[in-house]
Amino acid sequence: MNLTLRIWRQRNADAPGAMVTYQVQDVSPDMSFLEMLDVLNEDLIQRGEEPVAFDHDCREGICGMCSLVINGEAHGPERATTTCQLHMRHFSDGQTVDIEPWRATAFPVVKDLVVDRSAFDRIIQSGGYITAPTGSAPEAHSTLVPKPDADLAFEHAECIGCGACVAACPNGSAMLFTSAKITQLSVLPQGAPERESRVLDMVGAMDAEGFGGCTNTGACTTACPKGIPLTSIATLNREFLRAARSNPGAAHRR
Repeated sequence: MNLTLRIWRQRNADAPGAMVTYQVQDVSPDMSFLEMLDVLNEDLIQRGEEPVAFDHDCREGICGMCSLVINGEAHGPERATTTCQLHMRHFSDGQTVDIEPWRATAFPVVKDLVVDRSAFDRIIQSGGYITAPTGSAPEAHSTLVPKPDADLAFEHAECIGCGACVAACPNGSAMLFTSAKITQLSVLPQGAPERESRVLDMVGAMDAEGFGGCTNTGACTTACPKGIPLTSIATLNREFLRAARSNPGAAHRR
């Protein structure tokens, strides 16, 4: 198939950007979206032009690096699918495809389609850990965890921190990402010692990074490639209120 690509090109964070049009030909429907971009870049390099910068790593839907807005949708048109898992069979011959980076104040553009998502790292660093010593690997039955709690923690641990929730949110909110990390740890006994300080610190860091507020539009869950549920945000709100009652001064500083 032949496609017309309109790609956001931006030399660096300080330079102005613009959509640039490219033509790609003989694209196999079995190619992944990133393989199609590789073909484009090979052609650009052969012509002596600057290749398009985009993030990628595992190309297996695990690392969360492939952050692209495709035709206005984070990760493209397929639900529960990362960009690297999106195949060209979902596009039509002759179609025009717009490709842009994540659009959020807290995710500044580094170059072309690459954005700086270190704000997520700082949210995690503020409290997304446990201090319970583990030593060597414990026996599987030494700390009993109810099956529903284990399932809930695992469901939220699937978050890969790609940032699609932020890109899809009309407010640029990071509530789904933050709530996934908080829920994952708060329901397990190992996460109990920092349960209150964790939610206060992580929500405070989220606000400090300039992410927008949540208005429960649900766009975040629609874009999430791992299906983190909207109820996760309700859990975060409950955890925050619980911690705020015990630590009114810390909550007030938010």
